[in-house]
Amino acid sequence: MAELPVTEAPGDPALCRGRFTISTLLGGDDPPSSVACDSSHASHQTHGSTLYMRTFGYNTIDVVPAYEHYANSALPGEPRKARPTLADLHSFLKQEGSHLHALAFDSRPSHELADGLVEDEADPNSQKSPGEPVRFGWVKGVMIRCMLNIWGVILYLRLPWITAQAGIVLTWVIILLSVLVTSITGLSISAISTNGKVKSGGTYFLISRSLGPELGGSIGLIFAFANAVGVAMHTVGFAETVRDLLQEYDTPIVDPINDIRIIGVVTVTVLLAISLAGMEWESKAQVLFFLVIMVSFANYLVGTLIPPSDDKASKGFFSYHGDIFIQNLVPNWRGVDGSFFGMFSIFFPSATGILAGANISGDLKDPAVAIPKGTLMAIFWTTISYLAISATIGSCVVRDASGDLNNTVAASSGACEGLACGYGWNFTACAQRHSCRYGLINYYQTMSMVSAFAPLITAGIFGATLSSALACLVSAAKVFQCLCQDQLYPLIGFFGKGYGKNKEPVRGYLLAYAIAVAFIIIAELNTIAPIISNFFLCSYALINFSCFHASITNSPGWRPSFRYYSKWAALFGAVVSVVIMFLLTWWAALIAIGVVLFLLLYVIYKRPEVNWGSSMQAGSYNLALSYSVGLNEVEDHIKNYRPQCLVLTGPPNFRPALVDFVGTFTQNLSLMVCGHVLIGPRKQRMSELRLIASGHTKWLNKRKIKAFYSDVLAEDLRSGVQILMQAAGLGRLKPNILVVGFKKNWQSVHPATVEDYIDILHDAFDLNYGVCVLRMRDGLNVSEVLQPHVNPVFDPAEDGRGTSKSGVGPSASGTVGTEALDEQARTIFQSGQGTKTVDIYWLFDDGGLTLLIPYLLRRKKRWGKCRVRVFVGGQINRMDQERKAIISLLSKFRLGFHEVHVLPDINQKPQAEQ
Repeated sequence: MAELPVTEAPGDPALCRGRFTISTLLGGDDPPSSVACDSSHASHQTHGSTLYMRTFGYNTIDVVPAYEHYANSALPGEPRKARPTLADLHSFLKQEGSHLHALAFDSRPSHELADGLVEDEADPNSQKSPGEPVRFGWVKGVMIRCMLNIWGVILYLRLPWITAQAGIVLTWVIILLSVLVTSITGLSISAISTNGKVKSGGTYFLISRSLGPELGGSIGLIFAFANAVGVAMHTVGFAETVRDLLQEYDTPIVDPINDIRIIGVVTVTVLLAISLAGMEWESKAQVLFFLVIMVSFANYLVGTLIPPSDDKASKGFFSYHGDIFIQNLVPNWRGVDGSFFGMFSIFFPSATGILAGANISGDLKDPAVAIPKGTLMAIFWTTISYLAISATIGSCVVRDASGDLNNTVAASSGACEGLACGYGWNFTACAQRHSCRYGLINYYQTMSMVSAFAPLITAGIFGATLSSALACLVSAAKVFQCLCQDQLYPLIGFFGKGYGKNKEPVRGYLLAYAIAVAFIIIAELNTIAPIISNFFLCSYALINFSCFHASITNSPGWRPSFRYYSKWAALFGAVVSVVIMFLLTWWAALIAIGVVLFLLLYVIYKRPEVNWGSSMQAGSYNLALSYSVGLNEVEDHIKNYRPQCLVLTGPPNFRPALVDFVGTFTQNLSLMVCGHVLIGPRKQRMSELRLIASGHTKWLNKRKIKAFYSDVLAEDLRSGVQILMQAAGLGRLKPNILVVGFKKNWQSVHPATVEDYIDILHDAFDLNYGVCVLRMRDGLNVSEVLQPHVNPVFDPAEDGRGTSKSGVGPSASGTVGTEALDEQARTIFQSGQGTKTVDIYWLFDDGGLTLLIPYLLRRKKRWGKCRVRVFVGGQINRMDQERKAIISLLSKFRLGFHEVHVLPDINQKPQAEQ
């Protein structure tokens, strides 16, 4: 650990006894004066330093571990806190008199422990500024929001009916099966949200940062759309209830359909105004809705305890009785939907809504704590409420009742059947004909009838529908805003702008409002509702799969602080979610999956330049590593021979023709490595390696060349190439062919340079490489056009022009400017070759490589129409026999080459062209 010298200030004590400083270690003549001192002296000495107390009171360059050193981004207006680099330490050791404040620390954080989700956090001890955004805790921000979104009209209007159809036992099974899926999803959400810091974007952020932009982008778009349509669905549910009340009092606005439209548009406009007022007002509205629902629950429970009036008794309510409970334990299926899966498909949407809290992750104080705690608590309490209502209403209401006050046992003359007979009521006539208007299985408003004060149940329905609509409106805008900011899809960036201290997605609110109004006006949501449910189930399936995939890849970056999850349970949840999609509505499931696949393929095609450290990348690495190691278990076979090329390109953008030619026959077939030898002192050139490697790899990717780039530092070109030939590759993925350009200027350069070139070819043969030499009329090097610095040994003037137009020759730097890397020089090998002729001079038996490369070229569309001629040597008196022998040999090779020419004068000296 390097230690800094401390400059004495007037009045400061001298250096403490026993402390080594740089000046003493580097051999200063006079040791520093020492006085007895304690920790206060050390503190006093270092108090004026910018690194005060960062290393246990010692005034050193090294720093103690801190969160800021691993964060991906700094807060606006705050200086970057980072560890000193090795360059800082080395430069300090060379400059004894350096001061701390003069050191330029590298601003890049360490990536060994960063996981891609980490960003700088505000100091918890800092005071809240006036413009700081509003943040919510786990109760108000997640639990209440999720509970409100889970509760809905199904709780009030369909749960009693499902209990009558399926019986209490099977109703509990339906509830628990639904909760099983949502609970597993909740555990997966908890694990993902505690694996680093979660920013805004909710479900989209969690999936995209786990599985990558392909699946994340598609789910983000359909999830935002599903929430926007969900606003219309819940608003229409509210509007229908209000319309029924107006019809009950005979005060319609226009007509039943238009009343729904008018009430729905007005309602969603009010919800938009609440959302635009800010998250604080929206949260207050949600708390108000929550209190209304709680009051309606209490009102219902009190009603079950009150002795029934004659009016309620005529409708089937007799308060708690054991025989009613026993009779309602078993199912009594009726109607088209009278089956277990029919009831399950109706109830399951009421168990969804668990993502409402996660969708406002950017507005939570601590998402890693709030999302797991709030989501799981919401699932628990809503499950208790569903089970309790099912059991209580099935214990005090019979299935069939007429609602006629005259249907008492005393007033009836016929026989009496059923439990109601024991309580003085005879509903036998309508029960046998299945024409009863009331009772648990016939009357949807049973909860209102049972309650102590019916209007409070209506208020609960209003609260449930409006709170769900408001939560969907906020979720749609928040998720869509994050998606727009990532710019995965075109033409949506306009909606990514945020306003105010909370960065409210005002434009997203307006878009969600427009979608909701459109579907409210259509007023035909029975068809779109199943698709929306399947979109939500797609999200559940992918969240569970994200958790499973991140766990199964064993990535070191997967370290969730929430431990109560299982990768196999997550996989089970993903599979069950897909199965439920088809159980609900098979055609809607196919539409949802089709939309996801379309958006997925679009993002795969566009390949956005984002890197989120997804589990897909970790999985790809695992597969590549596994298959690469697996290749070592089997010996090479001649049938699987592939020309794996090490191409001496230097900087690949200097010799694009060489890159394009080799890339033509290796693409999607075999390995291609672009080799670059940097010549010069190691310490001076090391800083260039990482920069130029990244730039050249990007150049290859932009040119759509599937190749690797590898560079080495060496004292001379030949030793560098020797290193490349021996070290390039991995296992069986190792080059077996060396490809070089023809040295066009061999007559004018120094003989030592030519000797190195020839020796490199000999070295390749010694290392069991095949050798290919590409020669073009105008040369291969285009560095004169690009104007960056090149390596003069490999070869600045191979095209015969050693200087640029400005008269300045290239230097030995080897660095490549950004402008040069962005340039894509056009070469002849990028276009179709038409009906040109490919001549193969197979003069000596080289193992067939001379024939294999033209064959691989002809397999490509650009070269498919080329004519191929094979030239061989022979004797003039045996030309026909030798030609037939070669044709017979080529037919055995199955190359498709049929035109063979025998050269009888191959041993004669070249003659001047006549």
